[in-house]
Amino acid sequence: MKIVIVTPAAARVRNGNRNTAQRWAGMLRQLGHRVSIQVEWDGKEADLMLALHARRSHASIKRFAECRPHAPLVVVLTGTDLYRDIRVDAHAQESLRLATRLVVLQEMAPNELSQNLREKTHVIYQSADLLKPAAPSKRHFDICVIGNLREEKDPFRCALASARLPADSSILVRHAGRALDDRMARQAQELMSHNPRYRWLGERPHWQVRRELARCRLLVVSSIMEGGANVISEALAAGVPVIASDVPGNIGMLGAGYTGYYPCGDEEALAGALYRAETNAAFYDGLKTQCDKRKDLVLREREQAGLETLIAAATSAPSAPSPPPPSGKAP
Repeated sequence: MKIVIVTPAAARVRNGNRNTAQRWAGMLRQLGHRVSIQVEWDGKEADLMLALHARRSHASIKRFAECRPHAPLVVVLTGTDLYRDIRVDAHAQESLRLATRLVVLQEMAPNELSQNLREKTHVIYQSADLLKPAAPSKRHFDICVIGNLREEKDPFRCALASARLPADSSILVRHAGRALDDRMARQAQELMSHNPRYRWLGERPHWQVRRELARCRLLVVSSIMEGGANVISEALAAGVPVIASDVPGNIGMLGAGYTGYYPCGDEEALAGALYRAETNAAFYDGLKTQCDKRKDLVLREREQAGLETLIAAATSAPSAPSPPPPSGKAP
């Protein structure tokens, strides 16, 4: 089968959407399909489209639906899709209706959709290769933040929290990620100049980021919105416990009963959670045990099986596009 994957992220960009597109292309090729990745659909024949991001890929989604009305059209919903765009953006809403199947990346995500959309929705957790933990630093209690510097990630919350830590703390925050504009870069530099506990590493290759993760004691995910952070998958695969903001996308990855959440945007609460993990072995070990129990969710074979099930369902009996919602109501 010819499958086109549409992602708004270009090949040179290192972000979650591009990484997902490349990983899924490899898995689908292993299943025997011919796969191309495009930023915008080129109009060439394809048996199935898999489009990441309902709003930003809308033009390709709409053209494919018009040109190939009987072909399966799968839309993968991101964090900004689920927790912002589908509520207010007409293009994102139309993409939901045109899709014959939807994909979300964690178990809480279907709660954001109406019942008729849930009926055509598949949950597929993103996988990560298993990673053997490295020997941690004896000098510092290293914490990593992994993600580009953009507003949705609340990127400096951990840096601000680390500035509130007691003097006896040995916590050091190491932040890997690209600044998307000069303002963010200046802010990161300014925080480093005043806070010796915070180091911004800038953009790093994936293998270096995984090496950073393997040697850290904790991962912090401070996002305001997340569709299903692949970096949490990486942490689970590496056996590195997580402290995360209590947003639905993180809860869907780590489970409703997880004890490592803090109120989103609250650096004082985050500082308390970090210091507790550093100084309370029972709390830290409890986080690690809970994360270890979720590791099977991010196995590569599980993600590939999910894609195989998705393609089989989409091609055997594609769902009809959903009817428009009643006037004035979101999908």
